[in-house]
Amino acid sequence: MESLKGQFLVAMPGMGDERFRDTVIYLVGHGDEGAMGLMVNQPLDDMGFADVLEELGLGERDEMIRLPTVRDRQVLRGGPVQRGRGFVLHSRDYFREENSYEVSDDVCLTATLDILKSMAFTAEPAEAVFALGYCGWAPGQLESELALNGWLTVPFSRDLLFSTAPSDRYDVALGQLGITRASLSGAAGHA
Repeated sequence: MESLKGQFLVAMPGMGDERFRDTVIYLVGHGDEGAMGLMVNQPLDDMGFADVLEELGLGERDEMIRLPTVRDRQVLRGGPVQRGRGFVLHSRDYFREENSYEVSDDVCLTATLDILKSMAFTAEPAEAVFALGYCGWAPGQLESELALNGWLTVPFSRDLLFSTAPSDRYDVALGQLGITRASLSGAAGHA
């Protein structure tokens, strides 16, 4: 199978794992070793960016919440693996040779404290999505789930990842395929 790195996965209604119900996942890696991605449409209701920064000792919550770069940023549930570890999908204007991983021409992944500081106190990166945890697949597992109609694949869209509100990303991703929730079927069709 051709690599799906840099594309989105959209959970189908028949997805057997409730943790992924109505999710949109951005794949940061996909190959012979398996796959890795971040859910990008599931905000954490009980944790804000200021809470994360305070927990990491990067500032006092009451002070941090006054900064628009902190107050308005959501923390997403990235997946069930390593839920205490933070990952940032971001635009290329923030790239650190030793710390940033190039996913595509448009998107990088960084998982260091430096990017969190930059997100809070400077204008870099211009576009970013912060998530705790990730989704992982063993070799051949994602291909099997795709064959069983567990996921739809959606080509990369910068607007979907960075400009669309997380709560709207599932419907917008489906719309890019010309379908809606109402037109989805959990049954697989094979010709």
